[in-house]
Amino acid sequence: MNYYGIDWLAMLLTVLAIYLLGNKARYGFVLMTLGNVCWVTMGVLTDSMAMILANLIFLTMYVRGWFKWASEAASYNDAQISRLSASMRARPP
Repeated sequence: MNYYGIDWLAMLLTVLAIYLLGNKARYGFVLMTLGNVCWVTMGVLTDSMAMILANLIFLTMYVRGWFKWASEAASYNDAQISRLSASMRARPP
């Protein structure tokens, strides 16, 4: 059966996503999502409900990770701003 290169694209996107996430690049979530769409497509082409279900579950976990990463980054930035403000107020005029 011909998969039109979707299998190779899915593999490439997944590997690049893991590399980017390992380097703490949030863009890895985007590539992982695209890879998951390709894997779901492969599941449809091969009639594999397990592949479809697993990758839909993975997709929800990646979306959760995206938003969790964003909220943690916002909290970190707020903490930095608070520390900077406090240090500026503590300086004598």
